[in-house]
Amino acid sequence: MISRQLRQILEQAVRTLEDDHVIPRDLDLDIELSRPSRVEHGDFSTNLPLVAAKFAKMSPRQLAQSLTSRLPGSELILKTDIAGPGFINFYLRPDWLFDVVKDVASQKDRYGRSTLGEGRRLQVEYGSANPTGPIHVGNARNLAYGDVLSDLLVWAGFDIYRENYLNDAGGQMNKFAVSLEARYQQALGREVPMPEGGYLGEYLTEIGTELAGQEGMGLIGKFDDVKNWGLARMIDEQKKTLERFGVRYDNWMSEKSLHESGAVTSAIEKLTASGHTFELDGALWFRATDFGHSQDRVLVRSVERGGKPTYFAADVAYLLHKLDRGFEKVLYMWGADHHGYVMTMQAAARALVVDERCEFILYQFVSFTEGGEPVRMSKRTGDVVTLDELLDEVGLDAARFTFLSRSLDSTIEFDFELVKSESQDNPVYYVQYQHARISSILRYASEQGSQIGHIEEVDLTRLIHDSESFLMRKLSEFPELVERAAIDRAPHRLTTYAQTLASLFSAFYRDCRVLTEDVELTRARLLLAESTRQVLANTFALLGISAPEKM
Repeated sequence: MISRQLRQILEQAVRTLEDDHVIPRDLDLDIELSRPSRVEHGDFSTNLPLVAAKFAKMSPRQLAQSLTSRLPGSELILKTDIAGPGFINFYLRPDWLFDVVKDVASQKDRYGRSTLGEGRRLQVEYGSANPTGPIHVGNARNLAYGDVLSDLLVWAGFDIYRENYLNDAGGQMNKFAVSLEARYQQALGREVPMPEGGYLGEYLTEIGTELAGQEGMGLIGKFDDVKNWGLARMIDEQKKTLERFGVRYDNWMSEKSLHESGAVTSAIEKLTASGHTFELDGALWFRATDFGHSQDRVLVRSVERGGKPTYFAADVAYLLHKLDRGFEKVLYMWGADHHGYVMTMQAAARALVVDERCEFILYQFVSFTEGGEPVRMSKRTGDVVTLDELLDEVGLDAARFTFLSRSLDSTIEFDFELVKSESQDNPVYYVQYQHARISSILRYASEQGSQIGHIEEVDLTRLIHDSESFLMRKLSEFPELVERAAIDRAPHRLTTYAQTLASLFSAFYRDCRVLTEDVELTRARLLLAESTRQVLANTFALLGISAPEKM
């Protein structure tokens, strides 16, 4: 990676500055490199002199001069200049971009992978939902984000363990079970009313009828058996939906198992032994206010309210269970409406002295419209659109790409009319079309007898047009993009990158005829086209969408 080579060169210069007593040792300076928006300002730029100037007790421009004078000799750097208050611009040798094309062509689907996180094991929990009904579109952004972030971290070299937390204990599960029991008996011809506040979706009528067909009268009066059957049936349906959406897990973790194993009791005892609990009104409370929260939280309800541990107590047990499995860090992905609860869990993590190993990521919600009007409610659930219904309507590629089109702190308007359109205005259609276009070019070239041949024998110095240079520069950014998107937890940068790369290829195709009478120029442009196709395919692989060869 070219940026890594530059950082190593800068690190050597920094060590020389330390040896010369210009700056103190062991400052642990973070060397940042950026790409100037204008080519005339160089290939890369660093603000290191501005960051380190206060330690050198000189102006940033003076430090920039001292730093550049100590850069070790390198065939990579053609020249440097100092800009503005103290930025250093690097101009690289002209053929560095040709090396990028060759790297893509030789590494293929490995291009963009790194060892940045080697030896670091992280757990990512995302998409967790109550197993009381079909997965609805309210979970879809979380699912797409968690899945792609996990893949990004894998590409960046981390050891990733994906987990779904099943909320299969507590009030919602019981409400689901009594609702299913009613539908089951109704399917058998019994006049049984639905429980107050029960689940009313059509899906419960469907599975109640299914249960009646399987068991007949055999489960009448056997509430736990009905509950367990319904839980298994919903988990199976959710797994099928997730498979359609391209989401997979290493483990489905049961909340119920935490209660049954004694993990919840153990977590409560641990907080109590540390002096972080107190009793009030017959309930056991966690002193969250001692750890930055605005209010204390109940761990065990009073006898009058059932005397059972709260879902918060189970979440503390789950946190400890995660960390006991040896993960360096655990990542939670929750909706923005969980902001207050994040503070609760952070307080618990601080009390247990594990807060540095916990990371909470919040995402904003998605609104669904068609033709400017809100999308109808689901016929199946009665209140929300299911993820299966969404996939039936727009397909996996359009759904995933759209959910990943913006940063998590931004809301998304999911416009069905736009997402389904086959036009340049539809981002996913546009980027996939460019991949198909390149595939078509390469097929036609092969049919006409034009072959790239051995990579090392292709004369890439023929690629001198601005559109070719801009395209090669964008290809060079992909490995850095993967690392930064993984570190910054920003999968949306992949969709932005794909659109920009597709646009740059379109400009290249407009400005530079690929198949020409000049054999060597044709070979060079075919290799550039193939490298662009490969990087688009790698981006699509990370996004979990297809790379069509024909459209």
